[in-house]
Amino acid sequence: MVFQPGSTRLTRRLMLRASALAGGAALLGGPATFAAQSATPTLKGGKMTLYNGQHSSTTAAIVKAFTAETGIEVQVRDGEGPELANQIVAEGKGSPADAFYTENSPALMLLSDKGLLAPVDKSTLARVPEQYNSPKQDWVGVAARSHVFLYNPALLPEADLPKSVMDLAQPEWKGKYGYAPAGGDFQPLVTAVIKLKGHDAALDWAKGLEKNGEVYQGNMAILKAVESGQLAGGITLHYYWYAMAREQGADKMKSKLHFYGHQDPGALLVVSGAGALKAGKNQKEAQSFLQFIVSAKGQQALVDAGDFEYPLAEGAKGQPALKPLDELDPPDIGPGDLGDGKAAVELLQDAGIL
Repeated sequence: MVFQPGSTRLTRRLMLRASALAGGAALLGGPATFAAQSATPTLKGGKMTLYNGQHSSTTAAIVKAFTAETGIEVQVRDGEGPELANQIVAEGKGSPADAFYTENSPALMLLSDKGLLAPVDKSTLARVPEQYNSPKQDWVGVAARSHVFLYNPALLPEADLPKSVMDLAQPEWKGKYGYAPAGGDFQPLVTAVIKLKGHDAALDWAKGLEKNGEVYQGNMAILKAVESGQLAGGITLHYYWYAMAREQGADKMKSKLHFYGHQDPGALLVVSGAGALKAGKNQKEAQSFLQFIVSAKGQQALVDAGDFEYPLAEGAKGQPALKPLDELDPPDIGPGDLGDGKAAVELLQDAGIL
């Protein structure tokens, strides 16, 4: 799986604001085994168009397995999830998209709230625990990622790690960590803080981040800075570290991951999901794709692609190197709570970050 490296640290807030508006503010916002058996699609042949906001290499592997299983040809259009969601809104009933697969739920929630997604077959939804699916049952959860604190032990001893993501707003953390507020990965974390701590506390926290944190354009840029010793720590997602560790060897990594646990906002799980467009011209094919992506073969294709997300279907096993999903102890915040990302973007703007 190839992750595109983030660019160098931004030095102008206007550049960050432009990035947010383009990517998120329009939303306002070895191989594992899969012991459980599940049905795979019975539809054979056909074609469909998939708008893809996930990592292209992962989706390509899933699509290849899907076509091999069903004979359905898939035209994939890659892009950033928020941009693709807004494109679908703009295209309306004329959109060529039959299905939408993306790495963060707010883009799917936007389409759900606008009534653009078709109901997902109940047998497909039943493959995944209810809390990871759409509240309206019009998209299905596929995989999850955990927010973590990345740190360099040479600069930040384990004993001094933050007990909560809320600690990072305190003055003693000034200049010690980086974050990427314009990215779609960060905004769900902000929403979780709002939901768990209240708007005023979340705004104070965000203002503390604005004072203390170093702004970067992407998670990989943060990881590289921590690895090189430019930063002591960073707010990121677990799978970027695992991807780099696979490429250069875990024993050569200078950074480590701190999982907050204890239902802290910083332990938030974010869900990658897929839905079928109500106006799609290939409804059966789109539903077949949703069925496949959470089937045993579909979840295995995700893992075999080298993706370090947690597959969500019942019985699915992620990469062996991952900390087990049932040990993460995230807060009880689901896709419905995270909404479309509007509240997070507005709060970051009020805090002077975007």
